Amino acid sequence: MEDTRTHTASPAEESRRSHHSSSTLPSEHDDEDIEKQRLHEGMAEGTKDQKDPDPNIVDWDGPDDPDNPQNFPRPRKWLITIILGLMTISVTFASSVFSTASTVTAKQFHVSSEVMVLGTSLFVLGYSFGPLFFGPLSELYGRKTPLFTGFFIFAIFQIPVAVAQNLQTIMICRFLGGLFASAPLAIVGGMLADIFGPVERGIAMAAFAGATFVGPVAGPIVGGFITMSYLGWRWTEYITAIMAFFFGAVGFVVVPETFGPTLLERRARRKRFETRNWALHARSEEMPVDIKHIATVYLVRPFLMLVREPILLLITLYMGFIYGFLYLCFEAYPVAFQELRGWNEGVGALPFIAVAVGVVFGCCVIVFFTKTRFQKVLEREGHIVPEERLIPMMIGGVLLPAGMFWFGWTSNPGIIWVPQVIAGGFLGAGILLIFMQGLNYIIDCYNINANSAIAANCFFRSGLGAGFPMFAIPMFHNLGVPWAMTLLGCLTAILFPVPILFYIYGSRIRSWSKFAPTD
Repeated sequence: MEDTRTHTASPAEESRRSHHSSSTLPSEHDDEDIEKQRLHEGMAEGTKDQKDPDPNIVDWDGPDDPDNPQNFPRPRKWLITIILGLMTISVTFASSVFSTASTVTAKQFHVSSEVMVLGTSLFVLGYSFGPLFFGPLSELYGRKTPLFTGFFIFAIFQIPVAVAQNLQTIMICRFLGGLFASAPLAIVGGMLADIFGPVERGIAMAAFAGATFVGPVAGPIVGGFITMSYLGWRWTEYITAIMAFFFGAVGFVVVPETFGPTLLERRARRKRFETRNWALHARSEEMPVDIKHIATVYLVRPFLMLVREPILLLITLYMGFIYGFLYLCFEAYPVAFQELRGWNEGVGALPFIAVAVGVVFGCCVIVFFTKTRFQKVLEREGHIVPEERLIPMMIGGVLLPAGMFWFGWTSNPGIIWVPQVIAGGFLGAGILLIFMQGLNYIIDCYNINANSAIAANCFFRSGLGAGFPMFAIPMFHNLGVPWAMTLLGCLTAILFPVPILFYIYGSRIRSWSKFAPTD
């Protein structure tokens, strides 16, 4: 082997130096090349480039390299998925568990219940801003470091809320808790893409979506019984912290780094010291760390796409409304079951179980379509047209407004509670199907620009999720449960044609876009 000990810098290092000494901005085409390099390197098909004779490139050792996350044993992949799902449940559980303490804390701190709704809204508002930071960090430093850093900081911020002696501490720490809680929401989807192929990834993403919605649905159920027990409202935060620290510790041990470029950079670094060949490097190291490019992807391009892309705008509007409705339910259900039917905090939260059942049913529908229709299309044509994702979304578009009308007009205390509770199943299934398939459709449409599209989507929908609870109580008090739900059902029905429109014309609309690659 050639003696390279006299080398003072690797090609990657020279590339980084020359970049920092230049003031030239990369073009849009260069941006896409850089992003393609970092997003797609290290996938299952990412074997050594036969056209690249450079012996100093460190890559996977063929398509069956056991270090490639795509080649992890299936049991290990699903163990990772389960742990990531439990971590996701922890952060989404935290978003809603405090809602059951609104009445008690309002009396303790001498404010109205409407003011205490901020405890939920500010947490969800933190979801808006977190992905703007965690998305770039997951590309620069890999998945694991930003994921667990954010998750453990989220767990720590539950403690100040639990011991708070004033309203300001609660509100500030709830917002910061939500900010760092967004780490799993921003990163886990990418980790699942790192380890699963296209068909199995659809099933894993359905499980992830279930965790995203089961968590907030479980929050009021657990929180209601804790608040009315001798433990008191502060234990809603202690329980959340205990759960987060436990799942975080298990996850830190079980979940490995999964981002291909980061793993190859580590392999190259190790080989440089083993062989003393300082020219060894991963392909991603040839691309300089471009902060301006990262800022463009996560801070500038998302909002540019939101105003220029009709697919992203309308799907995001639909998803945002659905996400807002979910968090509105955490204020509306107590009105319907506790105020009107006279149930206590614990029993009054039990109807959320029906919503959770609906969420699970929605996951099963997605898995069914993935294993039947999607898999057959993939085997027959070699790829899946993004519009195929919209069929389950249309089903959800029927179930959700039907559940809203059903829930509203069975809310009279003179009517037995059973049909109103069952309506929650339709709500849960509709929410899951619309949200999950809308997210998948955006990812499939924008492909290499999916990070920017998801950043815009997350910012917008989390803003609505934070805003809807603020007007929930006044609306349900002034209009009554039947007419408030009727209004929401009509608005949801107005949005129903969105997936139909894109199912018919989506391919043509994508062909006009500069951000969506054509089929």
